[in-house]
Amino acid sequence: TYLIGADGERDNITVLRDILRVMGKDPDDFDHVKDRPGHDRRYAIDSTKLRTELGWRPQHTDFDTGLRQTIEWYTRHRSWWEPAKAATEARYERQGQ
Repeated sequence: TYLIGADGERDNITVLRDILRVMGKDPDDFDHVKDRPGHDRRYAIDSTKLRTELGWRPQHTDFDTGLRQTIEWYTRHRSWWEPAKAATEARYERQGQ
């Protein structure tokens, strides 16, 4: 098992606010979810094994640029992800969630 990371650790709330900012939204335009208190505050990725054993190095290390490119890709390719999202939402609806 290899962990892939580019030494750009950020907490989830920061990433959420960055996503909203890139999408032209208010960085505080979200609802806190109470069913996961304290969950996912931090992910610590140590990619030493990947770098040492395979010589891997990240090509993209600027988080803001990568985030913008990712959001642009998903925006342009809605037909790729919208059916999966709709199916998931329908399943939750059937389960009463």
